[in-house]
Amino acid sequence: MQRIAACVVLAGASAASAQIPPPQNVLQLSASGTVEVQQDLLTMTLSTTRDGPDAATIQGQLKIALESALAEARKNAEAGQLEVRIGNFSLAPRYTRDGKISGWAGYAEMVLEGRDFPRITQVAGRVTTLTVGNVGFALSREQRAKVEAEAQTLAINAFKHKADELAKGFGFGGYTLREVSVNANSGDPIRPRMMAAQAKSMASDSAVPIEAGKTSVVVNVSGSVQLK
Repeated sequence: MQRIAACVVLAGASAASAQIPPPQNVLQLSASGTVEVQQDLLTMTLSTTRDGPDAATIQGQLKIALESALAEARKNAEAGQLEVRIGNFSLAPRYTRDGKISGWAGYAEMVLEGRDFPRITQVAGRVTTLTVGNVGFALSREQRAKVEAEAQTLAINAFKHKADELAKGFGFGGYTLREVSVNANSGDPIRPRMMAAQAKSMASDSAVPIEAGKTSVVVNVSGSVQLK
């Protein structure tokens, strides 16, 4: 709100500001805070394909496979811990060289997502009509908010410490804050994010093996201070 009000005042006084000398003893600087954290959100995609001459038959086979998988997964569904949803579902023609339809290829997938890793991997192991196609890890909304707050505190303290040191280094007694911006982002995973086995090569009641990694959350603080 303060920055918006300042912009309005400057816009209204643009003619007079042409005669105002540029600000003196203004220092631009930036600082960052980084927190490494274990990824706590697992997304597992299970899929299947069908191929044949008749589109309706392929669609029916995909529907049966998907409904069976959904029925098994929904037995253990719980908000935040294991959420189940349908992913991509497609049916496309295959063509001969002269442009005629020679058959149909279908694809269907189910997505399991949540924070309860053991429950998700056990469900994936019990599903027999789909196979594991992709495994990914991330931060849940709650974990991200918590870690960003920690990284933000680190970044702000680093900014203030740097501003204070530089002010003293240039022979000033202190500083006042002129403007500042805060931006958060996630770094790349620090170690491999996935280790998944093909579900079809495992016993139907075996959990799919996975290994979560860590990621870094970085908050950058940049702005200007008035030395005084």
